[in-house]
Amino acid sequence: MKDPNSSAGILTIDMVELARNWQRLKSSLNNADCGAVIKAEAYGLGAGRAIIQLCQAGCKEFFVALIDEGVYLRKVLSDVSLEANIHILGGPMFAGQALEEHNLIPVLNSLEDLALWKRKHPQAPADIHVDTGMARLGLSPSDVVILQKEPQRIKGLNIAYVISHLACSEDSKTTMNADQLKSFRQALTLFPGCKASLANSSGIFLGDKYFFNLARPGAALYGINPTPGKPNPMSQVIKLQGKILQVREVNVPQTVGYGATHQIKEKGRIATVGVGYADGYPRSLSNKGFGFLGGVRVPIVGRVSMDLTTFDVSNVPKQLAHPGALIDLIGPIIPVDDVADAAGTIGYEILTSLGHRYQRIYKTSN
Repeated sequence: MKDPNSSAGILTIDMVELARNWQRLKSSLNNADCGAVIKAEAYGLGAGRAIIQLCQAGCKEFFVALIDEGVYLRKVLSDVSLEANIHILGGPMFAGQALEEHNLIPVLNSLEDLALWKRKHPQAPADIHVDTGMARLGLSPSDVVILQKEPQRIKGLNIAYVISHLACSEDSKTTMNADQLKSFRQALTLFPGCKASLANSSGIFLGDKYFFNLARPGAALYGINPTPGKPNPMSQVIKLQGKILQVREVNVPQTVGYGATHQIKEKGRIATVGVGYADGYPRSLSNKGFGFLGGVRVPIVGRVSMDLTTFDVSNVPKQLAHPGALIDLIGPIIPVDDVADAAGTIGYEILTSLGHRYQRIYKTSN
């Protein structure tokens, strides 16, 4: 852990709330199982710590994007004598030997994947991905037609799950969810007796017809709202704070930051915090975002620069706004979705962009 005096930002990651979020989702799934998507370093928060915490909470099905991620996490689990299934969403990627060696389950995304895996690794488990509307990875509708005509292509495969992915699950009113569900059910007739998985974080809130055997939440685990427009049923997992490096008195006609994009309109105080876009705090928050200091909302004034961000602390008592004080940038009172909205992006991008210069504190108990 870094010396707290050597960093200008503190990122606290609450592993207890991460596990509780998983347990909340699991409890809503009736008899279906609940996995966890921990790709991209568990959305930037630390996949090694996340897999241990979630595995100890009862999760046994984990999904990552790349083989290297799976190899690393298999070692993490082995080091602490834990067992779980690790699925590779990106597929075999011509590295079948590594998959078998590290007991990883690839998601087969094409007819070529099916043929290769059946020829070289017929006994090893694999998932099959059916594309029902994303047009990214997965068997295309034309591939499914071919399988209907040539079912021998999948005969003999050790299929763990047949999966698909919802494109618009956060929008409960769109007809696309029902269309994808129908397509998925039709595709499943090719795989009688196989386990199935469709629901992502928001898909869990569409109802039990989307559950099948396994849900695969990702974003909701980390505090992103799976039900936009409604109260967030998940707890915030992170708190990001920026340390004030300097406070100065300002008055007209001064300007603040690069490009002089903020004009001082009256006498006040500006606090400069040692967090910037190099730390994943978006430049698009310039003159739009805000933090909290002493319970007072403090707006960002001027542009967010590489290492620094300036806040108007004129309304904060002077004894609270001083060098060394911490301004809350993301957390329970500023949910990650609110920060993303102000930045014109999504919570996923905010989390996965958080940098490595912060002092990271992992909370593992109440």
